[in-house]
Order: sequence, then structure tokens, then C-alpha cells
Amino acid sequence: MAELTLFYDGACPLCAHEIAHLRRLDTHDRIRFEDINAEDFSQRWPHVDPDEASAILLGDYQGERLRGLDVTHRAWSLVGRGWLTAPLRWPLVRPLADRVYRWFAPRRYRISGWLTGRQRCTRCESGSCDLSKHR
Repeated sequence: MAELTLFYDGACPLCAHEIAHLRRLDTHDRIRFEDINAEDFSQRWPHVDPDEASAILLGDYQGERLRGLDVTHRAWSLVGRGWLTAPLRWPLVRPLADRVYRWFAPRRYRISGWLTGRQRCTRCESGSCDLSKHR
């Protein structure tokens, strides 16, 4: 059984890339990945507000709701790479890292466009989104 349920935006190319990388590293199935854009998301996860999950990364870990970089650090820790994100949680770095994340989150589509050439999943941009491609 997964220890962390990670609610992600599969329509965001940067987000989808990070999730794909985490999936490859999650050889012990410690993370359950849930795309907030899935057609049945609200039925399966009625306690998770898709608008909040779109505004800030959400996760459930051992009955506790995690947000933002806390989710990121927990996920990378579960796949044995927590050392990469640990500095983001250090007391002196944490406030600045959280501020940068809060700036980044609402701009992720534009930033994704700059970095990948695509602001959204190609199928989502065309209006014929195939959600299975997000998983």
C-alpha cells in the first residue's frame, strides 16, 4: 500500500515530466499518483478540492495533508532521493523556497512553455485530451 498519495496536474508538461521520473524511481510502489484532471477525480477524491490542488501541489501522507514543497520532499525521500530536496526544507532556506514555489505554481504553464516549448499537454491544448497519457 502506498505511503503517499500525490495529487498532480498531468496537463502541465513540467509536472508530468517530474511525475514520470518519480514513477520510474518508485520501484516499491510507495507513492500513489493521482492526476487532478482525471474525469472521475472528484468522484474518487471528494475531499480533495481540484482548484486547490491546481493552485498548489497536494499530497496525503499517513493521514496528514501536505502542500507544496513538503509534498515534493516527501515524494523524493520515498524514492531514495530526499537528499536532492532536503535543502528546500532547511529552516533558513524553507521560507525563501516556499515563496519561490508560490510564485512558480500559478505560472507553471508559461514556464513550461519557455522550457519545453509546450505550455500544456498537447492533447489538452487541442481539446482532445487523452488522460491515460498523463499517467
